[in-house]
Amino acid sequence: MRSLATRTLSISFALATMVLAFVGDATAQDRKVVIINATNSVVNNFYASNINRKTWEEDILGQGVLQPGQRVTVNIDDGSGACLFDFRAVLATGRRVEVHRVNVCQISSWTIR
Repeated sequence: MRSLATRTLSISFALATMVLAFVGDATAQDRKVVIINATNSVVNNFYASNINRKTWEEDILGQGVLQPGQRVTVNIDDGSGACLFDFRAVLATGRRVEVHRVNVCQISSWTIR
């Protein structure tokens, strides 16, 4: 018969292993998302910010733009292991298209409309 300390240690080890497996799965997720411009306007800027951030991160398109009908694959990985991000696209017309709490670990594309 195993002692209470041995059983407690075994249970603790099993729980720790499950937690590490879960964290490993979350951090190993593919965060590549295809951004599709389905508008009639040029997308000048695209931002994806971890929902825990208070401001928008840098423009992922940089000096580039996304023409109507074009698509681009972006890696939405900020190194935090987070899966939930807010997206913002800024069109040449000045219109902003935003969506909040996008799970980039589960989606493969986002269409700007």
